[in-house]
Amino acid sequence: MKKFKYDINKYNPKKMMAVPASLFAVAAVIVIITFIMTGLPVTPGIDFAGGTAVTIYTDDSKEELEAYFEGYDLKSIDEGISGGYYLKFGPMSNEEMMAFNDYILEGYPDAGIDQIGANFGATLQAQAFLALLLAFLGTAVVVFIAFRKILPALTVVFAGVADITITAACMNIFGIELSLATTAALLMLIGYSVDSNILLTTKVLKRQGNLEEKMEGAFHTGFIMTSTTFCAILAMFIVSLIGNVPTLYTISAVLLIGLICDLIFTWGFNAGMLKLYISKGVRR
Repeated sequence: MKKFKYDINKYNPKKMMAVPASLFAVAAVIVIITFIMTGLPVTPGIDFAGGTAVTIYTDDSKEELEAYFEGYDLKSIDEGISGGYYLKFGPMSNEEMMAFNDYILEGYPDAGIDQIGANFGATLQAQAFLALLLAFLGTAVVVFIAFRKILPALTVVFAGVADITITAACMNIFGIELSLATTAALLMLIGYSVDSNILLTTKVLKRQGNLEEKMEGAFHTGFIMTSTTFCAILAMFIVSLIGNVPTLYTISAVLLIGLICDLIFTWGFNAGMLKLYISKGVRR
């Protein structure tokens, strides 16, 4: 069986762009549907939707906990460190919350209870949206100043938008909720995406030599950079699974998905677009 090898100079640029563009179109549909249903592009966790988080250290099983809280809006039960459980409940009124606190402490006196109100969650939503918007605007300005060419600059920014969109769609598919931790991971992905795309665009537009050599050199450097980062985050993902650390798990899972998307879009869509851009300029 012939081993697959990705030769960036071998493929037609339009075919290189077709797969990433199709993935983006499907991801955009998923994100839009989620936005219509929840008001956010990714299913919100209690950080944004509001709710109550309860930490319980007990020998009871998950089934026993589910039976104990049967009358309440229990969203999930995650295993924590040292045999504890991390329970998430939906939003409650003040009266319901007071009764809920008494009910928990009656059965589990050492339980830790944290509540996030719906209004506070809405404030966090606005701040997270503003952070993402400013990140993209800042990226667009810096990229345009660096290259002074509209199409390459727009392609770099679009690759970042597509990376975040596809990652958000995958989060919806795999049930990873939007929280403060995953928002931080998404912001980190903007940096990773812009870094790899600027590397490619700089080597192609600002270096001397033929296009094939510049593409090959950029791919070699960029692939090593991304794969090194991927291995480091994969190690963090494995540690979070072994140690049952939900926050590390969600951050590393989002970053792993985003890095795969970044590879596809940088060396598929952006590389194909640059090949078309350069070839048309040469013909002129």
